[in-house]
Amino acid sequence: MAVSMLDKTAARSEQTEWPAAIKAEFEREARSPNGCVGTELLSETDKVRVWIIRLKPGERTGFHRHVLDYFWTSVNGGRARQHLMDGSTVEHTYSAGETRHETYGPGEFKVHDLENLSSEDMIFNTIEFLDSANSPLPIPDGVRRRAP
Repeated sequence: MAVSMLDKTAARSEQTEWPAAIKAEFEREARSPNGCVGTELLSETDKVRVWIIRLKPGERTGFHRHVLDYFWTSVNGGRARQHLMDGSTVEHTYSAGETRHETYGPGEFKVHDLENLSSEDMIFNTIEFLDSANSPLPIPDGVRRRAP
């Protein structure tokens, strides 16, 4: 059974003013959408992009935009904070192996960031499907894993 983030209850959720730096970064992303939904693109074919997100304790990945159908799996679990495009801030606890599926219709998207609140590294794998309702966003070569 495929579950999405809509099925996940936040450990904490609030609608408070974001710090100025977070607001400014969110506005920059709105002007120039960021398609890097992971910290490194491990593999790409004509059908999928395979990403990894690896965050050390206290580390944060900036705002990025999901436009493609995708799923993610938490490799080792942990606790994280996200600033969501509706202006809310949420915290979630993830378990190892937890997987969520997300889909987007034409013109739909989600923008958020992710900050590791755990005392250990957090690792996620994200798989995007390139044959989704929306075209993939461009990504810079610098996020692609280099062949050994």
